[in-house]
Amino acid sequence: MDFLQPQETLTIIQWILRAIIAFLFLLTVAKLLGQRTLSQLRVLDFVITLVIGNIIAHPLSDAHLGLKGSIVTTTVLVVLYLGGIFGLLKFPTLRKLINSSPITIVKEGEILYKGLNKARISIDVLLEELREKKVEDVKKVSLAIWEPNGKISVFLHPKYEPITPSLFQIETEPFNLPSTIIKEGKIISKELIQIHRDEGWVISCLENLYKTEVKNVLLGTLDKKGNLKVFLYK
Repeated sequence: MDFLQPQETLTIIQWILRAIIAFLFLLTVAKLLGQRTLSQLRVLDFVITLVIGNIIAHPLSDAHLGLKGSIVTTTVLVVLYLGGIFGLLKFPTLRKLINSSPITIVKEGEILYKGLNKARISIDVLLEELREKKVEDVKKVSLAIWEPNGKISVFLHPKYEPITPSLFQIETEPFNLPSTIIKEGKIISKELIQIHRDEGWVISCLENLYKTEVKNVLLGTLDKKGNLKVFLYK
């Protein structure tokens, strides 16, 4: 185990062994930290992001360090990372070992304290996440699940769900994304071609409807019904 100690020089095999041990060690540490610490990064992504930046940075900032060790180590880590991704896709057992399972923390309006402990989050964090989803009362929640990406999925009781046209079988028009035809005082010619309009038409509309010029427009959009909406610089 001499390769774990400070050395003047290391062989390629010793560099590879160092990289493998560091990768496995950080993987273990990441699991122990819990998903809240990693936020939206998956465990493997967190480890590879943390390590590679540091490996490359040292030889670039220290003239006495060569690039050989960094290149070998980075290559090994990338191979381990890709191998880990492949393993997660192919082997469910490995997936359960590496990735956290979803944890139920609220069920039928009741907070599950064991779930909070397992997810390693506090009541304050739960309430904060619910507020972000505009849920002011835990009793309205039918199911809340702590996801492996560190976020909470919230499902309200049906009686608290927002009213939508589908509940009353009301037909609605298809979704239409308006075209951006003016941005920061410039006409977007490519968009005009797609909607069969020209710059003269745009200039005329601005003069007739808004009494302004193109250079004064921060954003201009046109929907399929021909409604032109303009936001001026203020």
